[in-house]
Amino acid sequence: MKQIRFIFVCIFSIIFGYSSFGQENKAKSDTIKIKTGWNFGAIPATTFDTDQGFQYGAAVNFYNYGDGSTFPKYKHSLYFEISHFTKGSGIYRFYYDSESLIPEIQVTTDLSYLPDQAYDFYGFNGYESVLNKNWEDQNSSDYKTRMFYKYQQKLFRFKTDFQGKFSGSRFGWIAGFNLLNYSSASVDVDRLNKGKSASDKLPSVALQPGLYEKYIQWGLISQQEANGGFIPELKAGIVYDTRDNKPNPMKGVWTEAVISAVPKFLGAESGFSKISFTHRQYFTLIKEDLSFAYRVNWQQTIGGHVPFYYQPQIISSTLTGSSSTGLGGAKNLRGVRRNRIVGDGYILGNLELRWKFYKLKFINQNFYMGLNTFVDFGQVTKKIDTGNINISPNILYIAPRETTSDYFNKGAEKLHTSYGAGLRLVMNYNFVMAIDYGIATKSQDGDSGIYIGLNYLF
Repeated sequence: MKQIRFIFVCIFSIIFGYSSFGQENKAKSDTIKIKTGWNFGAIPATTFDTDQGFQYGAAVNFYNYGDGSTFPKYKHSLYFEISHFTKGSGIYRFYYDSESLIPEIQVTTDLSYLPDQAYDFYGFNGYESVLNKNWEDQNSSDYKTRMFYKYQQKLFRFKTDFQGKFSGSRFGWIAGFNLLNYSSASVDVDRLNKGKSASDKLPSVALQPGLYEKYIQWGLISQQEANGGFIPELKAGIVYDTRDNKPNPMKGVWTEAVISAVPKFLGAESGFSKISFTHRQYFTLIKEDLSFAYRVNWQQTIGGHVPFYYQPQIISSTLTGSSSTGLGGAKNLRGVRRNRIVGDGYILGNLELRWKFYKLKFINQNFYMGLNTFVDFGQVTKKIDTGNINISPNILYIAPRETTSDYFNKGAEKLHTSYGAGLRLVMNYNFVMAIDYGIATKSQDGDSGIYIGLNYLF
């Protein structure tokens, strides 16, 4: 994939981050400008992808600080993101976060439509599913199609969560619901081929199926699930939170245990339940400037059958981006291919050093620049049953003979790791513009990735 992203975070944040309708309370501090009223920050999204086309759009975050008495804690946060690829993929999202709408209750609501013309699918159980890069490399004699590890997914999501504290305690409760409607299909190669030269066009799925089509053929994805489905998810849990600042804590603990249930009687194709435990901890190494943060997450299916399209979903009380899937990609294993590690259970870990190396005040805003280095790791802990597949030539497709070992390597799953570094530009301690570059340590996980977006990972 060829990708060109031109975004100079510093320049654009200054241009678009100017608060024309917020106010500054100069009397409270000579070192920090206390913000009041409404403020906002925005960044453009501009990319080019060979198969998905040109992306254009923007993300805007509005913050209301009230009279400034709680700054940098905000009263209300409204986040809007609209970006679109010319060949059909896109992000259309609204996210709201507040502890003032209902006194002493944090309310978060997400409404999103996420069409993806080339959603990643590498099979199940991590390394037990073989990644063959030559099959998607046009310069290789083994080339099949650039879309071999892709399928089309369109997701509509409506998610609302509530969090409150038990009286006189750092402990709290979590409750919420998540309505997800998935639409799955083969990649629309006719759409992606528009405007391409004959030599660069993708082969027809009928002549050259991808892994998604093969999993349906082998029965690893049932006909019932193949086209997607509806997920009505209910969740409840407990949380322990002592963070001093939500966007980038310098100290404290944030731990949560959540049980998620999808009842069949609410319209799901199959009922199931999962449990998720996440522990995050933050340590100050140099006051106000350098911290160490780590996250450990364990998630597992505890009952029922989970449809393939939901398996990459990571259960979380707070969304830090437009998606919460993996393992692999921008929000969990940076540098590892998106959704490379999918199973009925997994463990995930992230280690980060975060350094605020430059602070300034400009156009009545508080800015700081940050550098972070990280190590990410994860592994399947409960496998999805793939049975004993005996692959033979498929007479419906024109393809050379393939063997089971081309697709499966039973018993191969072990720890996946990646490492890298990133930059942050933060305005008013809440609006966080992020660039991360991650490198996978094993070629079976991919090569590397650049991720540009918003917020710290956790």
